[in-house]
Amino acid sequence: MDDSPTILSSMSGILRSSGYETKQAADAETALAKVKAGLKPALVITDFHMPGMDGVQLIQELRKLAPTRFTPMLVLTTESQQEKRDGARQAGATGWLVKPVQADKLLQVLTQVAPAIQRRAA
Repeated sequence: MDDSPTILSSMSGILRSSGYETKQAADAETALAKVKAGLKPALVITDFHMPGMDGVQLIQELRKLAPTRFTPMLVLTTESQQEKRDGARQAGATGWLVKPVQADKLLQVLTQVAPAIQRRAA
């Protein structure tokens, strides 16, 4: 999830063209509501900065829920400070990607943190 429609569209396009199914949320509250309503994501990619609840707070909340307790979660952001990375990791983030992320780098990280995600046939 990302509060930028452009980033959401770009990331979703990269993932879909590589055979992954995607679900989007424009903010953390919407993403959290979707999980509470039954969505069981195999991976969560969240922006660090969003209006309302930020990405680290979202990860903390998702870690409390059974469907996402052990789900790989990546933070996608323009931030690169070690302190913020450490905070995200303490909240339960699996990894950190700095924007703009290239498609091949995103797919490489995805393969590393969530190798069991099933891709549909291209």
